[in-house]
Amino acid sequence: MPKPAVIVLAAGEGTRMKSATPKVLHSAAGRSLLGYALHAAHSLDPERLVVVIRHGRDQVAQAIEAMAPGALVADQDAIPGTGRAVQCALAAMDTAGVSAAGGVVVIPGDTPLLDAGTLQALLQAHQADGNAVTILTAQVPDPFGYGRIVRDQDGQVSAIVEQRDASAAQQAITEINSSVYVFDPATLHQALGQVGQNNDQGEIYLTDVVALARQNQTKVAAIISEDPTVIQGVNDRAQLAQAASELNRRRVEQAMVDGVTIIDPATTWLGPDVELAADVTIEPGTALKGHTRVEAGAVIGPFTTLTDCQVGAGATVDRTVGTSAIIGPGATVGPFTHLRPGTDLGAKTKAGSFTELKSAKVDDGAKVPHLAYVGDAHVGEAANVGAGSIFANYDGVNKSRCEVGPGARIGSNNVLVAPLNMGAGAYSGAGVVMRRDVPPGALALGGKDQRVIEGWTLRKRAGTDSAKAAQQAIDAADGA
Repeated sequence: MPKPAVIVLAAGEGTRMKSATPKVLHSAAGRSLLGYALHAAHSLDPERLVVVIRHGRDQVAQAIEAMAPGALVADQDAIPGTGRAVQCALAAMDTAGVSAAGGVVVIPGDTPLLDAGTLQALLQAHQADGNAVTILTAQVPDPFGYGRIVRDQDGQVSAIVEQRDASAAQQAITEINSSVYVFDPATLHQALGQVGQNNDQGEIYLTDVVALARQNQTKVAAIISEDPTVIQGVNDRAQLAQAASELNRRRVEQAMVDGVTIIDPATTWLGPDVELAADVTIEPGTALKGHTRVEAGAVIGPFTTLTDCQVGAGATVDRTVGTSAIIGPGATVGPFTHLRPGTDLGAKTKAGSFTELKSAKVDDGAKVPHLAYVGDAHVGEAANVGAGSIFANYDGVNKSRCEVGPGARIGSNNVLVAPLNMGAGAYSGAGVVMRRDVPPGALALGGKDQRVIEGWTLRKRAGTDSAKAAQQAIDAADGA
């Protein structure tokens, strides 16, 4: 079957949004309105995707380049109307040599609930029945504001009449136009050449193509959507919130069908690109955003927000904000923890209450239990960072890193002034400001000047994991 071309109409000003941001770039449940339209369009595997833009042109074009790099961008001129927008798209397609042998699909850029399945079914019906025009419609109890589907005595579609141009009898019709169509390319070219601007708004209506197609004795069909919500457009922020709520409801429901336990669906938000394995548990007040992935057996929340994070199997994340972080299997995070970009927690690690980490790698079994800041650092396996300790990674000009060896024990209220190496199995007392490296197995003490007592761990903590780690480091250094 030949591939279609898809035209996305994204030229509208969106004045009712009352925003400096173009309407199609407003976000609903983790993706822009334009992003939803492009996602639906890509589901058809089109020969070419064309996006018509005008208002907020540079911002919208930049977003298109990021989301759909191969798309054609067509600029609508000052002539108003959806018909004119499609004319501009067709001109761009002709220049690019797009045949659109599988049909021309037209979708609005502000219907985020339009799903791939509905769009694919519409295209399949159009191609199977050999239609000139196929329209997606819906039956709604309150059709105000929508174009009405006018049918003849045989029940065939004869025209689409806009609200402003409809008679009283036509306004009583409850079958409405979705502004989603599939056209035969030749029919579309010919009819648009005949469409004028003789209407209440002085626009070139794409809907007039339907009546012209019927006059030319070509086949026009309408497919009534079983779910009228899929055609709901967004014109203001109230409708944006309604669409976001419905999108999220669908995602949460699907996650539960797929084996995820969601304690309170009403307070759980899942972004469109979030991946959840079976047997994950989501506690109330949790929002998972971006490309977050959570493995089996993990428990997230309550009151947790993770963006672009990876969470390993069996981890627990409680009352935490995380961005671009990795949480290893069996790790424990929270409550009241902040994981900033570049945080990488290994297996069975702990990042406890009132702890912040940034660009920090914490190896398996290491702990940062509470009241600490670990930035630009590597904390070795089974090491422990005492309460109130801070990694001073910034001197006002440069960021530097700290290395904490395996099995090291940092005392409470320490400051590690980067760059610094604290060796394997080393200890520090309470309140120490470490400005110099601490050898493996040594004890760092505070006071006016930092003191280092070498061999302290081997003598005073013999047989512990810290002593073993220190001895291995010392033996390795001697061997070198």
